[in-house]
Amino acid sequence: MSKARLEEQYINEFRSQLKKDLDLDNIMLVPKLEKIVLNVGVKDAVSDSKSLQKVEEVLQLISGQKTVRTKARKSIAGFKLREGMPIGVKVTLRRKRMYEFLDRLINIALPKVRDFRGVPTKFDHHGNYNLGIKEWAIFPEVDYETAGKMRGLNITIATTAQEDEHARALLNKFGMPFRKQ
Repeated sequence: MSKARLEEQYINEFRSQLKKDLDLDNIMLVPKLEKIVLNVGVKDAVSDSKSLQKVEEVLQLISGQKTVRTKARKSIAGFKLREGMPIGVKVTLRRKRMYEFLDRLINIALPKVRDFRGVPTKFDHHGNYNLGIKEWAIFPEVDYETAGKMRGLNITIATTAQEDEHARALLNKFGMPFRKQ
């Protein structure tokens, strides 16, 4: 089984460079990608169950993998929401699909964002990175006619890094276009 382009670059080049740059003693301490989670909340699903089905189809096109419906944890009367109602869709990418998605995100999708000045540099203090995308139409797999309503998308990149600086260095090696401070 062949490896994704970014995965081969990580193994052959980036890992040893990161070990030297971060001044780590052991190669096992070098941060690596663990998983990427794509999540879409669908508030229309409360009144229209077909909208959730459409979001599932589009997210499957973007990720190349079957999605999972997320359910409401508690009831909220003001939103006509009951506990257990499906209100979102998510997919977790690992291994080859994760690296292929990250490659498409960095090199194809993000450059298509209007007035793009880079992604925020804020991490969650555990080495993980969250990125919110306003329109999922930046992905080449999404067709304007079949996608219906334009929706946002949350992308969580989980790494094995213990510090935010290590995770930022890892994503910089992959070519993540962070904003200039």
